[in-house]
Formats: sequence, C-alpha cells, structure tokens
Amino acid sequence: MDKTIKIVFFLILLFQNISCQKMKEEQLPEFNVEISSPNNNMIVTPVEDKITTLEDVPASLPYGSSSGTWGNSGKGWTEQQGTPIGIDVTYFSRYEDTFYHLKADFPVEKIKDYMQRAYAQREASFYNKPLEEYKNLGRNEKYSSAENPYNSFTTLVFGFAPKGMVVVWLRFRAVQIELGKFQAEMVKDDQQLEQKFFSKLSVTREEMKKNRFLDAESKEWEDYRKKYNWKPQITSENPAFKLFESNISYYNAEEEVILRSWIDKIPLRERAVPKELNFTWETAKGEQFIGRAYFNWERLNSEFQKAGKDFQLDFKVAKDNSSFDISINNQPVKADSIRIFRTDREFHDSYQ
Repeated sequence: MDKTIKIVFFLILLFQNISCQKMKEEQLPEFNVEISSPNNNMIVTPVEDKITTLEDVPASLPYGSSSGTWGNSGKGWTEQQGTPIGIDVTYFSRYEDTFYHLKADFPVEKIKDYMQRAYAQREASFYNKPLEEYKNLGRNEKYSSAENPYNSFTTLVFGFAPKGMVVVWLRFRAVQIELGKFQAEMVKDDQQLEQKFFSKLSVTREEMKKNRFLDAESKEWEDYRKKYNWKPQITSENPAFKLFESNISYYNAEEEVILRSWIDKIPLRERAVPKELNFTWETAKGEQFIGRAYFNWERLNSEFQKAGKDFQLDFKVAKDNSSFDISINNQPVKADSIRIFRTDREFHDSYQ
C-alpha cells in the first residue's frame, strides 16, 4: 500500500512539474530568426548552431542557407522562444570554401532594454494619443491599423559577410536596429565538418569551390556601418504643406520610421548613409503625395564626410508639388533617382 501511495505521489509531482514547464514555455515570448547575406552569390550554410536565451530554453537558426539581401533574408522560419542573448554557430561559407565558428554573447542589459520597447509603425485609425518613437510596453505589442500603432521585437536577424564578419540586428516589424558586429574565427582543422556537411550534398568540396569561389573582402559592409550625426529636414514652399511620415532604409540595413508627432522636430543622432528615403505630405484635400529619393553610397558618403560634425540632409518640396531639391549646407546633393506620385491614405490630420 505504501509503495502504491509513493508511486501515485511521484506521478502527481511529475505531472505538476510537466504542467508547470509547459505553462512556462507557453508564456515565453516568441521571435523569428533570419540569416541573410549580401547577395545570392555569397551564401553561407550553418552546420551546427545554438541561440542562447536568457530563459535557458533552446533556440536555433533557420534550416538551410542564407538568402535575400543584407539584413533581410526574405524568408520565414519556425518561431523561437525566449530572449536571445548569444549565438554559437559553425557555418560554411560556400564562396570562400571556409568553415567559420562564432561564439558571441550579446550585451544583456542592452537586450533587456530593447525587449521592453515597442516602436511606432504608423498611425492607427482609432488611436488618438500623440505617438512616440517607442514606448516601454514589453514583448506583446502587435501593430493593428485600427487600434495599435506599436510593435514589439519580432525578429533576430543575422548577416554573414566575407571573412567571418557577422552583423546582428533587432527588428520591430518595420523598424530595424543594429545590435552589433561580431567576428567569427576560421576553423583550421575542418575534416570532420567537411565530411558532415558534404555527405548531405550531391557535389564535392572541390566542385563547389570551382563553381562558387569568390575573392571577397568585408570592407564594403564594414563601410556601410559608418555613421554620422545628422537628420533629415523636409520642408516646402507651400504654406499649406502638411508632412505626415517618413521611412528611411539605410545601407547598414537599419530601418527608421518617423511619424507626424516628431517629424517636424527630428532629433540629430548617429545615422548611417541612407539608401532610400520616402516621405508623405498633403497641401489640400485630394493633394496627397509620396516623394522618394534613392542614393548612391559612394557619392552620398563623400558628401557626408564634407558636411561637418552635425548637419541636415534637406529636402525642399516645390510649391506645386512637382519636384523637390536635396541639399546639405545649401549645397546641392545629387540622388540616383527622385520620384513623386499621388496617394490617398487617410491620416488623423488630413485635409477634410
């Protein structure tokens, strides 16, 4: 009888422990993971990997190889759980014929800070409070065009550049922020890794090297990380000009959203060289426009280097909305392409 009671008691404790563990896992916040590379000729493939989490729950990189463009793989993956605080990955750089190993800890306090943030994405129809760039709302905010303009952390993004350079970003839906750069080490004794990796492929290492090898350096992607203390300033000769939002994509793969609450008083801060900048404005009911400017990195970086310590990248819209000029310190700046087209989104302060 005593033995039976002990068994029953043990099973009850075991069931409670499993239930508590399951509940704990269900309550853990989720995040996506992406692995990107500069282009499809510079693919890497993880062989062994582990994302360490604050909660000590297992998490991993996506299955398969890197894809997409720098800072954006364009692929989804099974959601992981917890708070990512580090990476331990061994990967094969197909175009360099090299195995690399990276074991890195992320700055924990910085991660904790970002995990509390929810960034404004765009206006929400029934949300009438003034918007802030971000609010400390925790991990569970999801953007809704009707009710919620904010979104919490969604995706941990890895970028694998040549020579073992790895950059990590935190994505908050439309906003993306660089967490840091890390350096992987070349694996010299790689025979076991070679056997493990190539045993699953239909090509040999020699064949892959012959077809894919590139003599590539990481300088281009390191250069993209250079930042300057600047801000965009968007004005018009038209007194009825209302500016609503701007979205900036940077060469370092960061993404910034600027909304009406602070678009007329954008703070100076360290920003990389923009790749594309767009902005939306109105001058009357039925006169709403989007302007877009695309930039060449070498040309604009040269202008930024000459601009001084703190400066503005000025966009001045013509009175008739047909064009806009770009300048720094009253000196013209040439864009690769400028476009303006009509749109009809409804903003809270739109002309009625």
